Amino acid sequence: MTIMWINLTLVYMFSSLSRYFSKPLSLTSNFVKPNKLFVFFAITSLVVVSGLRNNIGDTGSYMHSYSIKSFNLENINYLGDFGFDMLQMILQLFSSDPQLLIIFTAVTTNLLIAMSLYKYSRMFEISLYVYITAGMFTTSMNGIRQYLAAAIIFSATKYLLNGNFKKYFLIVLIASTFHKSALVLIPIYFIVRREAWTKVTFFLLFISIIIVISFNQFSELLFATLDSTQYGHYSDFSEGGANFIRVAVNATPIIIAFFGRHKLRELWPKSDYIVNLSIISAMFIIISTQNWIFARFNIYFDLYNLILISWIAMLFKERNKKFICYGILVLYFCYYYYEHVITYGLVYKSNYLNF
Repeated sequence: MTIMWINLTLVYMFSSLSRYFSKPLSLTSNFVKPNKLFVFFAITSLVVVSGLRNNIGDTGSYMHSYSIKSFNLENINYLGDFGFDMLQMILQLFSSDPQLLIIFTAVTTNLLIAMSLYKYSRMFEISLYVYITAGMFTTSMNGIRQYLAAAIIFSATKYLLNGNFKKYFLIVLIASTFHKSALVLIPIYFIVRREAWTKVTFFLLFISIIIVISFNQFSELLFATLDSTQYGHYSDFSEGGANFIRVAVNATPIIIAFFGRHKLRELWPKSDYIVNLSIISAMFIIISTQNWIFARFNIYFDLYNLILISWIAMLFKERNKKFICYGILVLYFCYYYYEHVITYGLVYKSNYLNF
């Protein structure tokens, strides 16, 4: 964990400096433009730590597959996640070292996520800090393909906010070549592009509670539907469910956003779309208390919580803003320690970073 603690320190330090030396986007905008040099340093730390690892989650499996399999146009399954196979085919033209695959996915995933946060976060350092401490950064080193797909879609936030469905649709299709589950974002586009906290909002939360209550029947129906697809093996997944601490961590920013919804809407009129995406994230986390596999779907929505939480402090009176920021730092630090050290006992390994 030493490397992970160093990374957290460096990322927060550089991202804080990026906002300290930031400038307003315009005289009438509530957004600020972080200093690009310090943003670059923060992203570099994320990329180096992620790109030079050789363990965590399914990293070893991907490296092994890259090492033993020769990817070419003849053996690619075009009915599957062929985009990822084509990526590996291209990378093998340069090197057979599997570390290249890990480095490339780390650069792409973290760069796309960080640059989206650069555009839409009010407090860039809070977003990156929570990206690490909420476990998303670690998860990006586990579900490599799906997090890559999620990062590609996250980079299309502009088109979702501006209502450019054609470009958004195209990017989702590209992302789906890395992980077909990304296609769920197409209907989601029409669900979230509406005012938050309407009847639809509470209907979604109600549905998630109903699913939890009648989970056995719901899971049988879902897994029967998936049985003939490449995700049919999910029915054998038996690692338990997400704990309620995870639910609380995910839901707290949404609850605060509800009480400050009028001010948030004044500060950023399009924030309703981000709130709706965060609510869907909470919905999947609630369902995942019954089976952790449903948290996999949440990968696509959890990233929007990073934008939302960066606006939370702005909803409070000036004298309370620092207290809220410090509260976020302390509570998420405790959660990071609880999840990574106490619960999982995470060990980071690398052939290049050995402290």
